[in-house]
Amino acid sequence: MKYGKKYAESLKAYDRSKLYDVDEAMGLVVDTAKAKFDETVELHVRLGVDPRQADQQVRGVLVLPNGTGKSKKVLVIAKGERADAAAAAGADYVGAEEMVAKIQSENWFDFDVVITTPDMMGVVGRIGKVLGPKGLMPNPKSGTVTMDVAKAISEVKAGKVEYRLDKTAIIHCPIGKKSFGKEKLSENFNALMDAVVKAKPAAAKGQYIKSVTVTSTMGPGIKVNYAKL
Repeated sequence: MKYGKKYAESLKAYDRSKLYDVDEAMGLVVDTAKAKFDETVELHVRLGVDPRQADQQVRGVLVLPNGTGKSKKVLVIAKGERADAAAAAGADYVGAEEMVAKIQSENWFDFDVVITTPDMMGVVGRIGKVLGPKGLMPNPKSGTVTMDVAKAISEVKAGKVEYRLDKTAIIHCPIGKKSFGKEKLSENFNALMDAVVKAKPAAAKGQYIKSVTVTSTMGPGIKVNYAKL
């Protein structure tokens, strides 16, 4: 495989077969992120569970200690007092049926998160088929179907992330930006890994954490010593 010059340089900076401690891995991911933009740092965790089994799902949300470094646009679908509360809490867009109609007729997706109240789920359900594949469908488990819309907005703006298992039993989740530096990235990494470990399903058998890798948008994957986590 032929690599770009910067990527090839990054590969020389570390040992691809070695498992690095968290702080060292974060230092390397910062050093090997050589793009001209502020690269996102992602955590990839392979778990020893069967994602096809309902009792072996791993999913949750948490607010990262240092946020994600990305400002998220929030759409709130609500009425009355809840709509007023959403606007006051800093939602980027607030509305009810007219927002659903806009998404349906204009294919409008200028937002990153959808928050709604339980009484509006019937309305939101009309666009479930377009929101679902994009990972935008509100869900009580992720805190995006709630009466406390103000709290939900503040958590999203503060850097709330959702982690969930994909079909190959891997969790992919952002933990910040290169500009955070290794200390802040390490704090976010540890918070997310703690959450994943605590979310271990009772039905999971054998080794739970199979591998842990961190990578920047354009950089190589760096393996983390998960035995110490």
